[in-house]
Amino acid sequence: MPSRQLTPRQVRWARRWMTLVLIGLFIFIIGVEPDLIGMDRSPVVGFVQVGVWLTGLALLLVGAYATVRVVRNARPNSLRADIGLRLIATGYVVAAAASLADFIGLGAQHLPNVSFGPIQVIGLAVGVLISLLGVLLYWPRRERRRGEERRRRLPRLRLPRFRRRDRTSKTPDGDATAPDSDA
Repeated sequence: MPSRQLTPRQVRWARRWMTLVLIGLFIFIIGVEPDLIGMDRSPVVGFVQVGVWLTGLALLLVGAYATVRVVRNARPNSLRADIGLRLIATGYVVAAAASLADFIGLGAQHLPNVSFGPIQVIGLAVGVLISLLGVLLYWPRRERRRGEERRRRLPRLRLPRFRRRDRTSKTPDGDATAPDSDA
């Protein structure tokens, strides 16, 4: 079984992949809002703009996947991790389909007057959230130590034990009395 501590080399790779995540986030934000760097030249959303934010999102997700893969440190994939991987990819497909809806004929507008409508914004946001959920599911769970496992359990409740009385009961003085007869 591999050690759970990351080596310095793994830490460096995780930092490199996180740098790719930040670069992807920057490209995604520039694609969504090109006016931040003075590149908003058109009143409509163009194919290049959509391509830029999808490229940024792809870099962000690949970087996040690679970072988490390094952090997983050769642990076998669980069902939860496999579902997370598929949700990352599914979220990107949802975001791409929503972003390119007008260009591939699924949207309400037709070329050349394409506007990015509210339904497409919702589709892009849902796709990003699905991908984020996938990254969270792919993240490895913290292993419990034996001592922690005992501490995390709820304390056992001790219920009073009720003993069945004999037919003859003793008085507090210790004298035995005859059984009660229902006459």
